[in-house]
Amino acid sequence: MILKNLRWMAALTMATSLAISPAVTLAAPGNGEKGNAAAAAPTTTPIKHVVVIFQENVSFDHYFGTYPNAENPEGELKFKAKNATPSVNGLSQGLLERNPNSVQPFRLDISQNYTCSQDHDYMPEQQAFDSGLMDKFPEFTGASCGSGFPDVQNLNTGIVMGYYDGNTVAGEWNYAQNFAMSDNFHGTNFGPSTVGAINVVSGMTGGVDPATSKNNANDEVIAGSVIGDPDPAFDDCSSTDVVGLLSTNKNIGDLLTARGISWGWFQGGFTPSSVVKGVSVCATTTNRIDGTPETAYSAHHNPFNYYKSTSNPHHTAPKNLAEVGHDGLANHQYDLSWFMKAAAAGDLPAVSYLKANRAQDGHPGNSSPLDEQVFIVNTINFLQSLPDWDSTLVIVTYDDSDGWYDHAMSPILDQSNSAQDALTGTSACGNGANALEGIQGRCGYGPRLPFLVISPFAKNNYVDSTLLDQSSVPRFIEENWSLPQIGNGSFDQFAGTIFNMLDFKNPNDNKVILNPSTGQVVNSGKGGK
Repeated sequence: MILKNLRWMAALTMATSLAISPAVTLAAPGNGEKGNAAAAAPTTTPIKHVVVIFQENVSFDHYFGTYPNAENPEGELKFKAKNATPSVNGLSQGLLERNPNSVQPFRLDISQNYTCSQDHDYMPEQQAFDSGLMDKFPEFTGASCGSGFPDVQNLNTGIVMGYYDGNTVAGEWNYAQNFAMSDNFHGTNFGPSTVGAINVVSGMTGGVDPATSKNNANDEVIAGSVIGDPDPAFDDCSSTDVVGLLSTNKNIGDLLTARGISWGWFQGGFTPSSVVKGVSVCATTTNRIDGTPETAYSAHHNPFNYYKSTSNPHHTAPKNLAEVGHDGLANHQYDLSWFMKAAAAGDLPAVSYLKANRAQDGHPGNSSPLDEQVFIVNTINFLQSLPDWDSTLVIVTYDDSDGWYDHAMSPILDQSNSAQDALTGTSACGNGANALEGIQGRCGYGPRLPFLVISPFAKNNYVDSTLLDQSSVPRFIEENWSLPQIGNGSFDQFAGTIFNMLDFKNPNDNKVILNPSTGQVVNSGKGGK
């Protein structure tokens, strides 16, 4: 295993050194605040720019279960925590040795970074939680990996109990060491990617519009709420199984547009590979670090195309660079490449959501922790090179848990009695009569997910246990720009605050530059030196 890991690290270093070269070339900073409309928008804090790096399918324990203690076996890069690093609500106090599940949690090493995806649907996740006993993950969310994943094939459904530590997810552990993280952040509801994507921009998965939705199975929409992964109705690159949300549903983009505040959704592979009879096709591929090509764009990862008001169905490009972040042909939706172009030119939008191409989004089956590390680290290194960094807040978080084991039972703030509920019994997530606004199919909070805050205003080496969920992201944006709440059944009305992770009186002018291939610190301190 030692020799195998050394060979893997050598291949990784070579692959990523080649892969990041174009990004490094592009990352020359531009004019900073000069002419930046985002900097002029009044805010309640010194934060003028929020960048949400929205990744895929990771539970908190899957990445941070043993934080800050890594195993550090021979042949793997070492991780040593700083003195006085706070502990987290992780896999301690017997959960590694006397776990209630049929398979005990175990460490996945760096050579096992590619795995298949686990079952992360709305009902199986509730069944795995088993009324809060958290003891049925191999039975309900575990998925055996086939011959395409030889390094984990023999683990069968027990793979769902696997976790990584700082020897593999070194980048995220090092960001946690130098900035702030939460150990109490949850998916707003149970369910897969689309549920999380809609919640991180609106906190509201109810309100499916029958007029713009078609071919939805019972495991995708229930009682008028999205619980699965149907594609967006307003997207040429969607399948025939689509959902549109009612025009009365609003998202954070609608609120920002109404106030004239710049914002954008930037996604890998958004530029069409071709146009056939007026319909855009999204067939562009990008390579993982092991050389495997993956389709770059995923329609059901794009939340804003579920709303007609914020959709860009034909993937129309902006007229020019000056349009990015503002009203125009693209309607605030862009290919990921436009983000660095605009930021380097000094026009970083006030609010930016970034979705990596599928090879780098961290989703098991098409990506890996090491692939996503390249994307996250390159992006944050780039942002720290900008004059705008002094007024920027970066959030790194995830859309769902992928079904990976996490020991922490989420508080159930919203109950439901739909046919797909199973948390406390057949068709039961508590008493559905108490459902928020009477909307069924939104049992939540769901599984616990990683959440990092990286900014000059982030507390240093800090772990926050304030109860948070995906709607805490739009809630912060609302509060920072004095926007109204989304309302109409949105969870933003009682979302926890991330302000406890920030310190505006004592901003930190240190910068932490990481190696994208290893996640290790290259430079840290003032100016990243």
